[in-house]
Formats: sequence, C-alpha cells, structure tokens
Amino acid sequence: MIITRRTLLGAAAAIACAAAIPAFAAKPLTIGFSQVGAESEWRTANTASIKDAAKKAGVNLKFADAQQQQQNQVKAIRSFIAQRVDVIAFSPVVETGWETVLREAKNAKIPVILTDRAVKVTDPSLFVSFIGSDFVEEGRRAGRWLLDYAKKNGDKPLNIVELQGTTGAAPAIDRKNGFAEVIGTNPKLKVIRSQTADFTRAKGKEVMEAFLKSEGKKINVLYAHNDDMAIGAIQAIEEAGLKPGKDIIIISIDGVKGAFEAMKAGKLNVTVECNPLLGPTLIQTAQDVVAGKPVPKRIVVNEGVFPAEVAAKELPNRKY
Repeated sequence: MIITRRTLLGAAAAIACAAAIPAFAAKPLTIGFSQVGAESEWRTANTASIKDAAKKAGVNLKFADAQQQQQNQVKAIRSFIAQRVDVIAFSPVVETGWETVLREAKNAKIPVILTDRAVKVTDPSLFVSFIGSDFVEEGRRAGRWLLDYAKKNGDKPLNIVELQGTTGAAPAIDRKNGFAEVIGTNPKLKVIRSQTADFTRAKGKEVMEAFLKSEGKKINVLYAHNDDMAIGAIQAIEEAGLKPGKDIIIISIDGVKGAFEAMKAGKLNVTVECNPLLGPTLIQTAQDVVAGKPVPKRIVVNEGVFPAEVAAKELPNRKY
C-alpha cells in the first residue's frame, strides 16, 4: 500500500472528527438554580443535597443564593435565561409575583422546575414540575398530634402561640392553614397569638420573648412552622424560667438533627418531617425534561412524624 500525504491528512481528519464526537456528546447538562437562602438547618441540607446530586450526575450547576429576597431570585432567573441554561430550577421565596419572569423563561424555551415551594400563576404551563412536600398535610399532622395529646391529657383548654414562617411563603401559608383546619375540630384548642419569625432561630427567640411578655403563663403550646424557630423559642422559654417541653408543649416542622437533639433532651415534644433531600429527584427530573420524557406535574416526597419518644433511636439515622 502506498501511503500518500493525502492519505495521512485524511486519517488525521478522521481521528480529529472521532475525538470531537464523544466530546460533543458528553456536553454536560446545565441547570441554573436559585435558592431561597441559608436561613435554617433544613435549607443548608437542601442546598447540599442539590449540589451533591449535580456533582454525581456530572451536571453543570449554576447556583445563586437569593438571601431571602424575591428581587434577587428574579435577577438570577433572568441571568440564567441570558446564559441559555438547559433548565431553570428555583425554590421561590414567596408564592406570588413570578408571572413575568417565568413567561420570559418560557419564551426562551427554557423549562422551569419548582423545588420545595410552589408559585401562584395564572398559566400552569410556566413550569413543568413542582417537587416538594405537601405543606398543608404537614400542618394537619402537627394538628393531629395536638388533638391526640389533648385527648390523652384530659381534653383541657389549651392556649397556643404560633411562630409563622416568612410572610407570603407557601410553607408558612399552608402549614398555618393545615394546622388550623385540624385543631378547629376541638373548640378547646385556641391560637391566642400568631406572628412571623421568618423561619430563623434568632427571630424565633425574639418573637417568643414577646409572646412570653404579653401572655406569660397563659401559653400552653407553641406551634412553630420550622425547627429553627422552635429551637430559638426554646432559648427564650428557658431564659423566662420555664421548662420547654413541659411547661410549654412544643410542636415543630422539618425533622432536622437539632430538633431530634432537643427532643432527646426533653425540650421539644414532636417534629413533623419535611424532607430536604430533593437533589437526586431534581436532577433526574431535569434530565428527563431535556430528554423529552414526560414528568409528573407534582412530585411529593415521603415523610413521617417523630414524637420525642423515638428521638434517641432515630437521631443516628438522620442525614440532615
């Protein structure tokens, strides 16, 4: 066989093309993700789950922290649109005010996935899927636990104070409504004070201090929309010379390690689980959307209720 310069050039070109094909095929999926912030143990675990799942799947994750400001999320989403990411995902700070920016994403043909929190929009096609908990049901579970507690303890009248999450946020609205729906079946259970504490430990302590000053020993039960606010409130209760978990029954939501530690110490009575480990589901859903596969409009995660009696046994199993 006679090897000419043309043969060598042809072979080199073929090798170059062959090398380019897998490189093109291996182009990673790019997801732009806007997180609410880092306001709680739950949120930190949620962020870690998403980053870890993206890394394991070889996904290029563009991450933006909104620091609990809706305008920061809107800016981040517009930035993702400008960068032509494959998928936009975000956990909305509040439910409303997304119509315009989500329509911009739709016009750019970039699918949007909601995680953890929902939005209220007139056009449901502005997002392809919502992955997260049933917050109303979490509130109901908290209420059912209190109904059972009241029944086991003579069905006496109980005055409840409520630490709400961020005003306008889906979990705050839904956890309040679910709880109210259930305790409304027992007229002896009455919410005497309810105020936002922004899902943070510091605000939970601050607002609980105000509740204690105004209501004092009238308070029988604290219902906190998340564990961090409950843990902050525990500090306030102790500083007031009362025993959390005994003088004031405490119900919270999330199921983070800090709550299990508080239950083990006898300072918190029950936590309703809200699973933050949404990363693997988000990444798989994004991959399916880009591949043209149908995905459910609503994906609900599995969760449980953990009273103080099981805290010591369950604590070693907690991943967040």
